[in-house]
Amino acid sequence: MSTKCSITYRGVTIDVVLGDITKLEVDAVVNPANTLMIMGGGVAGAIKRVGGEEIEKEAMKQAPVPIGRAIATTAGKLPAKYVIHTPTVERPGMRASIENVVKAVRAALEKADELNVKSIAFPGMGTGVGGVPYNQAAEAMISTIRKYIDQGTKIEKIVLVAIDEKLCEEFCRAIDRLLKG
Repeated sequence: MSTKCSITYRGVTIDVVLGDITKLEVDAVVNPANTLMIMGGGVAGAIKRVGGEEIEKEAMKQAPVPIGRAIATTAGKLPAKYVIHTPTVERPGMRASIENVVKAVRAALEKADELNVKSIAFPGMGTGVGGVPYNQAAEAMISTIRKYIDQGTKIEKIVLVAIDEKLCEEFCRAIDRLLKG
């Protein structure tokens, strides 16, 4: 996994990496879920394939989870300790909105602090099946992360994991615009 850009903002390191979120050694990985906690495709499907079906079973016991909330499950066979599931859509296959991305990122960060997580990895929230353009998702995610850090957090490291070079570029652009200067 290669780091594309990195910044330390108010004591929190934010790295953008190109790679596979299921291989990251962090305390928690974020699943941009649906409210039913069905882990079918995209990031959720990858987490379930690599980490094991028990992740989905544990998440579904806590469903439905409203948008703006997050739950945590074990991470199964993943190198992480937890999977933080936070809905960006109501049902599988639905389109995500920027508002839902913002709510989901905030809920995941709050859950991470509740769990005393020091490192957390986010994929591009809402960018897959959810259909949110990379630039808009990156802007919404970095803006929400900044506001959250400004209010104080125990999180020390946030990793933004991009599935391709284009998403890496958008994450790095948003960091330049919103966290530097």
